[in-house]
Amino acid sequence: MKLWQKNTDVKKEIELFTVGRDPEFDLQLAAFDVLGSLAHTRMLEQVGLLGKEDLDALQQEMKHIYQRILAGDFSIEPGVEDIHSMVELELTRKLGEAGKKIHSGRSRNDQVLVDLKLYLRHELQQLVQEVKVLFDVLQEQSERHQDKLLPGYTHLQVAMPSSFGLWYGAYAESLVDDVLLLQSAYKITDKNPLGSAAGYGSSFPLNRQLTTDLLGFGTMNYNVVYAQMGRGKTERVVSTAIASVAATLARMAMDLCLYMSQNFAFVSLPDNLTTGSSIMPHKKNPDVFEIMRGKCNKLQALPTEISMLLINLPSGYHRELQLLKESLFPAFTELRECLQMMAFMLPQLQVRNHIMEEEKYRYAFSVDAVNAEVLAGLPFRDAYKKVGESIEQGTFAIPESVTHTHEGSIGNLCNVQIAQLMQEAISDFHFERAEQALQQLVK
Repeated sequence: MKLWQKNTDVKKEIELFTVGRDPEFDLQLAAFDVLGSLAHTRMLEQVGLLGKEDLDALQQEMKHIYQRILAGDFSIEPGVEDIHSMVELELTRKLGEAGKKIHSGRSRNDQVLVDLKLYLRHELQQLVQEVKVLFDVLQEQSERHQDKLLPGYTHLQVAMPSSFGLWYGAYAESLVDDVLLLQSAYKITDKNPLGSAAGYGSSFPLNRQLTTDLLGFGTMNYNVVYAQMGRGKTERVVSTAIASVAATLARMAMDLCLYMSQNFAFVSLPDNLTTGSSIMPHKKNPDVFEIMRGKCNKLQALPTEISMLLINLPSGYHRELQLLKESLFPAFTELRECLQMMAFMLPQLQVRNHIMEEEKYRYAFSVDAVNAEVLAGLPFRDAYKKVGESIEQGTFAIPESVTHTHEGSIGNLCNVQIAQLMQEAISDFHFERAEQALQQLVK
């Protein structure tokens, strides 16, 4: 069954090539396709395009299909092109003519669009929740290890004193900015395209505000041409937010690979969280962080991959847009798994104490020595020269105490303020609006 089919059968070779892997990814849209149809049919009845008796029957059967989908008891039959055709076929088998009426006032184009928007909105919410879990772990570890000093580096050369509290906290705050990008992606996604039909609207007197409210969207894509143009653009924006989270994880994974090496030896893992070598008995490899680094680096290429699919496309729908699903859908799973694994590994890291007491890190305190001279009244340039000369002459002495008190420094991590920023960012998503609307829709 195909929603567009008339009296001519398409050759099998054409069908196989054009459909591709779409049924595989369409199953992930199944629940959202039903949600869109639940809202659409209620709107059709409200504007007089569907009778009350047909609406009640359709609503009851679609809710039954929805529960089957959630239970994993739903599939796309061989020969059925996509999820939209499958749902309509099921309704027609059960309800006859009423099942054929659900497509009035919409095209497969805006049906796909609303499915994608609902799916992406859901996936972004899941992603934000996983980011928050990791954020809490990072903050907890930052507080736990705030007094343990760690060398900071510039150009991979020993620079100044840092701390594990500062290092963990840096990645926590990085996730705050990542959530702000996820928020932008969510807000662009959270616009109802239903009613734009094939991209040029409908001559039916549709009530687009009603479906917007029923589906819990923040607003709608008002211009019907832009609603269709939003396909691809939405995915690109979402992929950029995914890539931002992935970049944070990739950098932290790289830090950990360095810090676990014997040349650094800042942290270690229990033996059962590392792997070994087939010929070197001493090896304890950070494979988890290496795989994570690789996966997250691949995810950072996702915006480019999606952009290249969209390049030089004019307005309107084009069939290659379906390939976006193959690129984007697996990315959510990959990133969630990386977030979960990082949150699992970090509490089990064993942090080495007294690292900065080693001779090779003594010059990391040179800036503190300069600052001590300045506080004693010496101009900064003279203090810099004095300490520099003591280093050259081998007479440099580490200051008796190191005190960093300003906001965001070793002695003042500002974790409470960073947590507040994260809480504000998450609250601005207004997830509850969509959740409440969809709960009402399937009630």
